[in-house]
Amino acid sequence: MAHPWHGVSAGESAPEKINVYVEIVPSDTVKYEIDKESGLLKIDRPQKFSNIIPVLYGFVPKTYCNKKVKELAVKSGARDVITGDLDPLDICVLSSHPVRSGGFLLEAIPIGGLKMIDDGEADDKIISVLVGDHVFGNFRDISEVPEAEIKRLIHYFLTYKNLPGEPAKCRIENIYGAEHAKEVIGASLSDYESKFLK
Repeated sequence: MAHPWHGVSAGESAPEKINVYVEIVPSDTVKYEIDKESGLLKIDRPQKFSNIIPVLYGFVPKTYCNKKVKELAVKSGARDVITGDLDPLDICVLSSHPVRSGGFLLEAIPIGGLKMIDDGEADDKIISVLVGDHVFGNFRDISEVPEAEIKRLIHYFLTYKNLPGEPAKCRIENIYGAEHAKEVIGASLSDYESKFLK
């Protein structure tokens, strides 16, 4: 089996349409994450309290968040950014179809994202739609997504690492549309090339 991070392309027409490796789905009560060495899914940690991801969640193959992603965050006004998070680019996929478990590829269209800063690291969360989805599939920009959906995502990412009473570890610097999302994807593809192909 191909390694989901290194053995699969980001997509022939990336960043317009991209491949996504899905790690976790809304029914998961644990957070799965790719094991970078083997390519297998492993349990990262149990989800804390009722923090369940509201969408399909994974990463874009052959991406890496380092200098270019950090530079883009700083350029867009993010403060106190030291580096990218040194992981593949995270992505959320809006779909009306229930999926039982992760560990698969899908095609998605990026429509925006959240500029998240996690303890000094640029940790963008691209928001996309499943190609062909009969509810979300025609969306092309985050402005078309109901506000309640965006608020659910923001709440999840601002609370999923915190115990009650702890100070927030993450912040959302801004919400951006499709064009900037494609820039972030492009930056992460460049960071991957610099790290793994040179």
